[in-house]
Amino acid sequence: MDYGYIRVSSTDQNEDRQLVALRRKGIPDKRLYIDKQSGKDFERPKYKRLARRLRQGDLLYILSIDRLGRNYKEIQEQWRILTQEKGVDICVLDMPLLDTRQGKDLMGTFIADLVLQILSFAAQSERENIKKRQAEGIAAAKARGVKFGRPPLPLPDNFYEVHKAWREKKIALRQAAKACGMPVGTFYTKAVKFEKSTIL
Repeated sequence: MDYGYIRVSSTDQNEDRQLVALRRKGIPDKRLYIDKQSGKDFERPKYKRLARRLRQGDLLYILSIDRLGRNYKEIQEQWRILTQEKGVDICVLDMPLLDTRQGKDLMGTFIADLVLQILSFAAQSERENIKKRQAEGIAAAKARGVKFGRPPLPLPDNFYEVHKAWREKKIALRQAAKACGMPVGTFYTKAVKFEKSTIL
């Protein structure tokens, strides 16, 4: 029986290109499995369901090796489990050498294994390069003064009055935090920042 596996990195990416390629192989939608998440590991619900369903003699289509995953060791491990332990054939559509139905002799297996190693290494390298570029982009943005995360909430109108009463030990920290509608830790952090700013 033929199956197809599709992965896109997030809900913002479109899986249409992969769907078209796999449907051309005559795979019905009920045997197409789609995950919308990172390829850093194989903790993906649809992939796990597919792996449980695959049986010896089945054929799994994927469009490209990086759709299977981006972790060098895990791609090779999953390939081994599917092809050797489960007896499943795999066809990578954009890389004809990665079709386990072809060249099942020693030389064919050697070539397929070699290509798999190179491509899975390339997939992981690209993932690491993406992370590096993201980190560099964030660092550059921070250097330009770009702020990340939610903007801080404004202090409540009664904060200064409550802070003064707390500093003069007229009320306890917990009472002060409650009066301002804040957790104790948040009130204390805001109070320290406020005091530093007034000293400066």
